[in-house]
Amino acid sequence: MAAAAECDVVMAATEPELLDDEEAKREAETFKEQGNAYYAKKDYNEAYNYYTKAIDMCPKNASYYGNRAATLMMLGRFREALGDAQQSVRLDDSFVRGHLREGKCHLSLGNAMAACRSFQRALELDHKNAQAQQEFKNANAVMEYEKIAETDFEKRDFRKAGAQWPTANLHLPDSSDSSDSPVSATLGLQVVFCMDRALEFAPACHRFKILKAECLAMLGRYPEAQSVASDILRMDSTNADALYVRGLCLYYEDCIEKAVQFFVQALRMAPDHEKACIACRNAKALKAKKEDGNKAFKEGNYKLAYELYTEALGIDPNNIKTNAKLYCNRGTVNSKLRKLDDAIEDCTNAVKLDDTYIKAYLRRAQCYMDTEQYEEAVRDYEKVYQTEKTKEHKQLLKNAQLELKKSKRKDYYKILGVDKNASEDEIKKAYRKRALMHHPDRHSGASAEVQKEEEKKFKEVGEAFTILSDPKKKTRYDSGQDLDEEGMNMGDFDPNNIFKAFFGGPGGFSFEASGPGSFFFQFG
Repeated sequence: MAAAAECDVVMAATEPELLDDEEAKREAETFKEQGNAYYAKKDYNEAYNYYTKAIDMCPKNASYYGNRAATLMMLGRFREALGDAQQSVRLDDSFVRGHLREGKCHLSLGNAMAACRSFQRALELDHKNAQAQQEFKNANAVMEYEKIAETDFEKRDFRKAGAQWPTANLHLPDSSDSSDSPVSATLGLQVVFCMDRALEFAPACHRFKILKAECLAMLGRYPEAQSVASDILRMDSTNADALYVRGLCLYYEDCIEKAVQFFVQALRMAPDHEKACIACRNAKALKAKKEDGNKAFKEGNYKLAYELYTEALGIDPNNIKTNAKLYCNRGTVNSKLRKLDDAIEDCTNAVKLDDTYIKAYLRRAQCYMDTEQYEEAVRDYEKVYQTEKTKEHKQLLKNAQLELKKSKRKDYYKILGVDKNASEDEIKKAYRKRALMHHPDRHSGASAEVQKEEEKKFKEVGEAFTILSDPKKKTRYDSGQDLDEEGMNMGDFDPNNIFKAFFGGPGGFSFEASGPGSFFFQFG
């Protein structure tokens, strides 16, 4: 009897355990079916919950992990999905969908090489699987895009055009369409293009996003770069690369103090972050040199200011906006030193870097005015006035247009050979000298061509004296008024009358030859 009781006990202990296991499997299948229903409705959070219940009931079922991995992928939680997919193929290495999902997660996270291995395994199990074939091609394309982008970015020569591509199947942008500006150049655009294409297959890859964002910053597309970095920081506020890119954008927008704060924060997260370290050092050096140059300028030490601005320009050629200001500042120094051609060149460099830089246009326009290059000055002032329609800019444009108008008339001061501030006596002396020099009688023995030229000059000298010897006419001439409209039409002007009136005498004036090639003059 005792033996029989022991046997019953044993049987009672094992039979319910077998029944519980079968019940668990049925319950797990029920949870899976419910999960499938929610997945079909695109309610992925509920689907996730039911697949998790199925796994809790039956943790050795590969398909449950595969289904939960698919759900996590739809939720954008690729790293968690990767763990489930890997568990599914550990439980069942012949699970083709498991390998496909593992590969898809690797690819979404930017690990194209690992993705290729997963897709290759799926093809080994089912060589006709169309999805595996396509995904394998996608993974190889991503590796190609990544290789090209990283190679071009490392060159950091965004001014160079016409890069050679290793494959014709990627349909990369034509280098002939790129700009020649210092920042918007072919290689930079190609890096962005490659990363955009790669991110179509690897949307969760922070590395690709950072490379794209850094390149956008180098190209001066700061809002786009900031947006990419901010998206990453929303998911991971301690991402040193994203912090670095935020700082880089501020640095290139000449917000150097704020930029340094981001670089320092990035270095706190990753003390060995080489790019943040270099950028932080450059930002501090640039700020110091610029401030020292400004101080020297304010103190009137223009030579030192020039040297400091020049040193600052050598710190970082990629900082376009700050360098534009440095060129303009150095141009101002050169104008103070009366090196006007150098000042114009510096201002030209400034507007090449930043074609919206009003201060540089104004500085260059003033230098053009000072060097009597009025057409160039008018062009710059027109650019300024189109951008900022202020009364001051309108007046500057009007003044330049007036000087241009005046410069196109005969320069009577130049004809007489006197300064614009010449006195009445100086104007009379100049007329006497030039009138005698060009009088037709003095050249009566010359060729017809010479006589004609000297007669023209004689007439111009008379015109100049008529205008500059009359205070009212001279004032109107100096102010740039239209002399013809003021009743001073010189078309019927007779220079001989001016000559006779100036030299006087009833007998007039005549030239007599005093020997070969020489003349003297006498009054009658």
